[in-house]
Amino acid sequence: MTSHKPPMAKTLADGTPACRIVALEVTRSCNLACRHCRAEAHPEPFEGELTTGEIKNILDSFAEAGSPMVIFTGGEPLLRPDIFELIDHAHKNGLVCACSPNGTLIDAENARKLKEAGVNRCSISIDGPDAKSHDALRGVPGAFEASMRGIRHLREAGLPFQINTTVTRNNLDSFKDIFDLCQNMGACAWHIFLLVPTGRGKEITDQVISAREYEDVLHWFYEFRKNTDMHLKATCAPHYYRIMRECAHADGLEVNPQNFGMDAMTRGCLGGTGFCFISHVGQVQPCGYLPLDCGNVRQKPFPQIWRESDWFLKFRDKSCYEGKCGVCEYHNVCGGCRARAMSMLGNPLAEEPLCAHQPIKLRTGK
Repeated sequence: MTSHKPPMAKTLADGTPACRIVALEVTRSCNLACRHCRAEAHPEPFEGELTTGEIKNILDSFAEAGSPMVIFTGGEPLLRPDIFELIDHAHKNGLVCACSPNGTLIDAENARKLKEAGVNRCSISIDGPDAKSHDALRGVPGAFEASMRGIRHLREAGLPFQINTTVTRNNLDSFKDIFDLCQNMGACAWHIFLLVPTGRGKEITDQVISAREYEDVLHWFYEFRKNTDMHLKATCAPHYYRIMRECAHADGLEVNPQNFGMDAMTRGCLGGTGFCFISHVGQVQPCGYLPLDCGNVRQKPFPQIWRESDWFLKFRDKSCYEGKCGVCEYHNVCGGCRARAMSMLGNPLAEEPLCAHQPIKLRTGK
């Protein structure tokens, strides 16, 4: 399904960057117990979650912030009884809709309802090429087979899906097998996420690979994209956009949409600059992995928060960044992961802790 919306404006009338994507956490409840979960989700209901009416009002306000794409996320969004009603409301407002269930609760009926409500694409997380490796991270036996079954229902309903994979030390050597699995099941995209040790992820810091290993993974990812028609994207890995340009230069390629699609037009970390997260209780954050309180939609309209949040204004101002990120020649296409800076260094404006690049200014003093 494609959108018939006109191209999104880059800025709002007052010069504020347009909000391009909002991840809307419709519930924090989840039927899995993933070891790396940023939300520390559990099956029981969470108190004070946004009501149906509140979420519809939030969706109605998005037009004033740039009419962003909405990712209905959780927790597990399919645990919310009104999820199809909410997606339908967003879709009828002209918003592009995506949904990120874990796949285990998708049956033929849910797949059909997601498509009918207006979902353009679902994203399903698969963190290993088989049940043993995937279930070990997801915390529930049988999760792999249940997700595979859900993916089959999506495919039969004609609803496009992408696979998300979190990079950990345990699955690093399985990436070719995971890619083959994605390709064989008919995924339209494969997005790899570099682990941010926050939430439950703080308990598995041994799974965070080194800056040099990240560099190697992202170089491999660049080379791998040459051999597939499936869209590959590195997420929570802003330094990929530096590596992509370095490698493209070495290959004699211009970084443009013809050669690199949307990767040529976007920035690494979009938190507060083109993307934000709204929690199950209405707290607006730069992203789900960075729980900075930027305002609450129960007290202030979302468009006002998007325009005026102190944190968002800082993330839009290069002079606020510290360390390497503050002087890097690739700042405008990278920005470093603000969530990883916070979780590993205690400062969301610090340099990206897992970047091996030395900016020209630090190497030469100029």
